[in-house]
Amino acid sequence: MDKVYNYWYSRPCNIKHSSKEIGTKEYFDEVENKKYFVEPHILTFADFAKWKNKKVLEIGCGIGTACISFLKENAIYTGIDLTDSAIELAKKRIDVYNYKAELYVMNAEIELPKDKYDLIYSFGVIHHSIDPKKIIENAYNVIKDDGEFRLMLYSKWSYKLFWMMNTYDDFEWKFDNDLNHKIAKYSEAQTGCPQTLTYTFDDIRELLNPYFTITNIWKDHIFIYDIEEYKKHNYVKSKEFESINNSDLKSMEKELGWHTMVICKKVIWLHN
Repeated sequence: MDKVYNYWYSRPCNIKHSSKEIGTKEYFDEVENKKYFVEPHILTFADFAKWKNKKVLEIGCGIGTACISFLKENAIYTGIDLTDSAIELAKKRIDVYNYKAELYVMNAEIELPKDKYDLIYSFGVIHHSIDPKKIIENAYNVIKDDGEFRLMLYSKWSYKLFWMMNTYDDFEWKFDNDLNHKIAKYSEAQTGCPQTLTYTFDDIRELLNPYFTITNIWKDHIFIYDIEEYKKHNYVKSKEFESINNSDLKSMEKELGWHTMVICKKVIWLHN
């Protein structure tokens, strides 16, 4: 856990998505615009407007991009993150936009805020956990009986996997513990992530069992931009995607998307 904490403490997710001064409105605006431009499926998946006047808990709120999107729609928002560096920026963000929210440094494997939520939302976080099953159990204990759990987990079979295998010399075409370590190493734009799990649909069903039942699951998102240009805040398509139209890209994402989007409901016959 110390390695996971240290990695995310030193580089909160999306912190480099703007060249503006960190903590300014211009910085946060650019971070949000870049996030939703590159990952527009988030807007449909989160369905921010649906949660007006509803209690929302975000597990792994990072620097607060989704936080602001929920607050703009008048959700009653609580966010937690493993690191104080992320929470510090998220608090700055809600101050800049003049909103109010509950934000806590908290390890979701150990505890979650003591309340009952209409939505628990976690986008690209739980697959970095050492004990994701414990997070699922804790989520079960704080979600309302008619609540929804929306989470994104990385896909085991994806274009990203094949890209990593063809890009980095230390990959070999076999699945073993060493490969899992290399997937973690190269899973994020800033290399060196110590823990990244990937899942098939069946793996996700097993992860959620017996606490949640899936109502919808699908794959989305292939990153189509040249990474070096992207790091310089330029959107230049990689050569392999220059001639692929949006319709064909969507078809590819359904089969080889890096993001598995999961919407599920609480199994209410279990007792807290």
